[in-house]
Amino acid sequence: MTGMMSRVVDLEEGRLVIAAKKGFRNWVSHFGENFGVHTKLSDVSLPTLSYLAQAKDKGTFYLYDLIMNLESLGSGFDFNEISAKSKMAVIDRYLFLLDRIRFECMKRLGWVDHYPGEELSIVELITRFEEVAPGLQAKVPTLNPAHPGYKQFSSLHAFDQEAYIRRLIPMVLKKLQD
Repeated sequence: MTGMMSRVVDLEEGRLVIAAKKGFRNWVSHFGENFGVHTKLSDVSLPTLSYLAQAKDKGTFYLYDLIMNLESLGSGFDFNEISAKSKMAVIDRYLFLLDRIRFECMKRLGWVDHYPGEELSIVELITRFEEVAPGLQAKVPTLNPAHPGYKQFSSLHAFDQEAYIRRLIPMVLKKLQD
């Protein structure tokens, strides 16, 4: 039975490798970086992260394309053709991934020390979404004690800390553009 189980795992891993290769195809040609099934957000260059973090049309397309390929829903070009239920699943994963991308940018800027989910690969964040997202979304990155807003941040309740971190996003995006 053990041999059978490892063959099933190998098949699933193989499917993921192929799906990731397809999903990252447009990323590789556009960003000129290597991406694969084990790539974490910490492995991605800051210019690529900031492009994706801006959530403009093309950046959104690259994320949709990756998500849809990994979830066997076609490519990002097919987004308008899929069912409403599938669209919601793609958007949920997109918003979740966009948060992690923005948190990684905050980490690169030294605003946060770490964030929930940073140890997972981009592919895992998407393919294990149902399993990992609820726990990760319940946690908030902790502001770096060196950040000017740390004193205010640390005096807040968890719910207000999340709002505080979210209010930093426009500042992060502006800093990345400059």
